[in-house]
Amino acid sequence: MVEYNEEIKQLEAELAKTKYNKATQHHVGLVKAKIAKLKEKQESRSSKKGKTTGYDVRKTGDGTVILVGYPSVGKSTLLNHITDAKSKTGAYAFTTLTVVPGTLNFNHAKIQILDVPGIVKGASDGTGRGKEVLSVARSADLIILLIEVHYPEHHDVLIKELYNRGIRLNQKRPDVTITKTIKDGIHVASLVKLTKIDADTIKGIMREFKMINADVVLREDINIDQFIDCLEDNKQYVPCLTVVNKIDMVSKEKASEIMKKVKGDLAVSAEKSINIEKLKEMIFYKLNLIRIYMKEPGKEADLNVPLIIFKNSSVKDVCNKLHKDFVAKFKFCRIWGKSSKFPGQKLQLNHILKDGDVLEIHLR
Repeated sequence: MVEYNEEIKQLEAELAKTKYNKATQHHVGLVKAKIAKLKEKQESRSSKKGKTTGYDVRKTGDGTVILVGYPSVGKSTLLNHITDAKSKTGAYAFTTLTVVPGTLNFNHAKIQILDVPGIVKGASDGTGRGKEVLSVARSADLIILLIEVHYPEHHDVLIKELYNRGIRLNQKRPDVTITKTIKDGIHVASLVKLTKIDADTIKGIMREFKMINADVVLREDINIDQFIDCLEDNKQYVPCLTVVNKIDMVSKEKASEIMKKVKGDLAVSAEKSINIEKLKEMIFYKLNLIRIYMKEPGKEADLNVPLIIFKNSSVKDVCNKLHKDFVAKFKFCRIWGKSSKFPGQKLQLNHILKDGDVLEIHLR
């Protein structure tokens, strides 16, 4: 893998000294494509050499949240304050050596919170078992970046390490469709004005990826990196909250300055329980959870205990959550609420539910 590292470093050095503009866009696109392909080969060769021992985490509850931060940032203390977990804490680095789960109960939702070992610069390349930690982050429904108030510079490091492992924070997959064809080359169609990438650059990048026949449709203005992400199609788009911890150790003015610097969502003190209830609320809403009330045929709906699902979930998603046989046995459903045109509307599996809907499922 040494040859890959050297080649990647040379290409990255070339990028660093290339001023990006319309004249250099095509060249920059090709260089970035070459780097992406080399990293792909590097990762493939690394995985063939044998698996490293990872963290086996079973997702439970209505959503999974992972606490990501440097060692000794206060992840374990925070976990203990917002959940029923008992994670070991200590005023020294690398206290947590495995994944410790806890459950946050909020608004009838049971949210799994994971405390993982701290990561440092180089984690995406394997430093400090960073690859294993970041693989857990890829499967999370929400990432909390926990930053110690004294070390705001850690924020950019964490974002870079997550990015290097294919995690895109607070982003959605670009609205780009790439369809392989048998012949006729590469055709690019855009439904919006492109200002960050042009058709020739798109074609050049695709040829670097050994794609010579395809139809490409872009429905939004994207840049080179985003297009390469779409080509690789192996990225995880995860919502994120940036939380600054240990604010009890600095003045209000200093805490405010740090919050602006890292564009923080909330300042807390896990040790002193400052803003912990506010954090629970933010977790619930950032996860985009909604409440559905179930109703048995011929009976009143249970409006006391809702079923918690993600926003934009379908009736099929609810069926899968309730029982593995419900989809196969599904006949139809009736819905009362915001997503129905009239009370008790008869609908099918692909119907998208809204917060507060009452759902009655009929099975064969």
